[in-house]
Amino acid sequence: MTTSHPLEDPASPEDRQVPGARVESTGVGRLAATVERLRGEILAAQAAADGRALIELAKGVLIERLRCGPTMAAQQLASLAEEAGVSQLELAADIVNQSSQDQLTEIAAGFASQANGEEPPEQAEPSVGVRLRAAESGALAAGDTQAAAQSLLAHALTPLGACAVAVWSAGTDASLALAGHAGFAEGEAGRWRYVPPGVSTLARRALTERQPVHVTDMSAEGLPSIGRAGHPRGGRIALPVGTGGRVNGVLEICWPNPLEPQPPQILRQIEALAELCAHTLESRPAPAVPSADTWLPTPDLAELVELAEGLYDPALVLVPQLDADGRLTDFRVHHVNSSFVDPAGRPRSAVHGALLLEAYPMAVGGSELFERIERVYATGEPFRTRRMTLTALVGQVSLAAVADISVSRQGGCVLLIWRIQDEAARLAHLLQHAQRLGRIGGFEENLTTGEVTWNDQLFDLYGRPHDASPVPLEALTSYAHVDDATTIRRFLRTVLHHRRSASAAFRLERPDGVTRHMRVIAEPVLDADGRLLSVRGAYQDISSQHWTEVALAATRDQLAHTEQQAAESNRLTLQLQHAIMPPTEAPLSSPGLQIAVRYRPAESDSMVGGDWYDAVTLPSKQIMLCVGDVAGHGIQAATSMVVLRNAMRGLAVTGAGPAQLLSWLNIVAHHLTTQVTATAVCGLYDPERHTLRWARAGHLPPVLLRGQQATPLPPVGGILLGALADTDYEEQELRLEPGDTLLMYTDGLVERRDEAVQDSLARLLTTAGPAATNLEQQLDGLLTHSASDTDDDTCLIGVRVM
Repeated sequence: MTTSHPLEDPASPEDRQVPGARVESTGVGRLAATVERLRGEILAAQAAADGRALIELAKGVLIERLRCGPTMAAQQLASLAEEAGVSQLELAADIVNQSSQDQLTEIAAGFASQANGEEPPEQAEPSVGVRLRAAESGALAAGDTQAAAQSLLAHALTPLGACAVAVWSAGTDASLALAGHAGFAEGEAGRWRYVPPGVSTLARRALTERQPVHVTDMSAEGLPSIGRAGHPRGGRIALPVGTGGRVNGVLEICWPNPLEPQPPQILRQIEALAELCAHTLESRPAPAVPSADTWLPTPDLAELVELAEGLYDPALVLVPQLDADGRLTDFRVHHVNSSFVDPAGRPRSAVHGALLLEAYPMAVGGSELFERIERVYATGEPFRTRRMTLTALVGQVSLAAVADISVSRQGGCVLLIWRIQDEAARLAHLLQHAQRLGRIGGFEENLTTGEVTWNDQLFDLYGRPHDASPVPLEALTSYAHVDDATTIRRFLRTVLHHRRSASAAFRLERPDGVTRHMRVIAEPVLDADGRLLSVRGAYQDISSQHWTEVALAATRDQLAHTEQQAAESNRLTLQLQHAIMPPTEAPLSSPGLQIAVRYRPAESDSMVGGDWYDAVTLPSKQIMLCVGDVAGHGIQAATSMVVLRNAMRGLAVTGAGPAQLLSWLNIVAHHLTTQVTATAVCGLYDPERHTLRWARAGHLPPVLLRGQQATPLPPVGGILLGALADTDYEEQELRLEPGDTLLMYTDGLVERRDEAVQDSLARLLTTAGPAATNLEQQLDGLLTHSASDTDDDTCLIGVRVM
């Protein structure tokens, strides 16, 4: 009797047709429909075959339990299914579960205990036990991993909402090969058939970490993986697949949508499926794994022993040790090669045949050597490191050595190689590099036997072949520059006669015609009675240092010459400026007007600039008041200042107004000087009318002190001198009253590096007003309390109406 079940006939052709769909009458449409029908029939046949395999397994259990034949077992199975009201497939799964009592049985029982006890309907979904047993039967009966992957997806993973599955096989070089797949788009498997070592994927992460990896949303992960383009936001679970502590591959399950954390029951199902995949990945017989009590060499193991014997470094051939449940517990030292050197000095026989943790218990913990070996055995990815500490216990004493370690998996075994570093040899190697970098060569001369020993670096410094005879100290003058002979004889006398350490610098004439600057250092070696036995020391090539010192000396000479020139130029500039504008000058005598001037040079000679002032009575009885500032410092600024100041005096006798005078002075600055720019303010005071006509060229406006208030004059337009070939300037007229004080100044009085000019001018207005009784003292006070920090020279003119 047969009972229909969804696993036996997942979908009929009629069920797969979409209502209302129109079947194309073209040849291509009919061909597509045929392909779809054949695919459905194949899937139905695979599902039916998987179900039949499970039923046949249950029949075998009944034959063994009832002592009957196959026909009677089939009849008994059908009869029991009819009486229980279930399908033969569900009954077969229950029989196998009760008979095997394995992990699948525990998972099925766990789900049964959480059920509400109601009888499932006739067309209900297959139970967990049926799905897992059907998947197990299909996987074990499959001829390859591809068919097993399709069976896992159809029976066990699709009910969990999964849409695709990939089974990866791990290579010995930690590469990944796609051994089986189902549910992915056509062509996707071809693009992912091989993943080289080192390429980071989700499966690689599970293989490296040796634990399940759960990804809720692949769009949040930067890891590429098969089928990601089809389900960019889908969730995934990747589990390492293996037995006996060895990882054979990875099971990667894909969901179409984001996957939340799964309950423990679902995770146990997936782990059980991963255990099934481990059997399908064993495409060839696994190497013989020794038991806890006995072990026999296999042909692969014999070849590995032969390989270890051909190594010059200590090597151990390790075979895995498994417990009764098939879990890795330790490694046994199957072979120790003839080059073996134990960190504790034990013979080979003390390690051969022992468990690794018994021979080296300190391999667990600080050095993590055992964990590294376990990882290599599991993943097949080699491990190499330098300067790892190997520790061995001898009684209660812990002995350690520093070694370079190499661990690799060879078939079903592990090859452990180490090279214990000789600390003395390492230090000698470092010393050799230091001598090469420092261009130092060592020597030792036995004065009793006359034997002279040089190291290789000293031969290179002398430019002599390594098979040539070393040069004794007594013959050193023959290889040195003739002018250094006296220095070398003094050095030899100190070492050989006075028996004291000494050093000397000389020029070495090499056979290739190159002259090198050398320094030799030597010390005498005396016996207990004070007799001279030998001399040892070193030569150092100091040519680079010598030429550096020569270059520095030339630079110092050039710098001193430049400083001397700069000082002379500054001195001449200062003399020129003082000759034209002395720091203090007698007050200008004018009826009804008091005039005072001040000039403060820069504190640094190098900052002497082109600030200038002038106060002179013209033939017209008007008084010209001018203040200017030439851009730059030094002798050029000072000479330009002289040109502009004298030109202004000469132009003023024409009787022209301030605006016209500045316009003419701009022509002088632009055409009659070399790239000179300057600012200036010019005023003409008429003593009879008590008026001041003034104009400015890019300069700060004058400040008027009237009563208790200090205010700047309203600015008039005018660009700085020398900027344009021809320009006009604006002019204003101001009537001065008795008691008024007018200040004209350069920016050295107010300018600060950390604030704007407007803020500096506001500070000057606060400091200047109100007017003091004595004009001379007021100008001195302004210079004293000036907040300027630019170390620039300053000109200041004060005019007070009497």
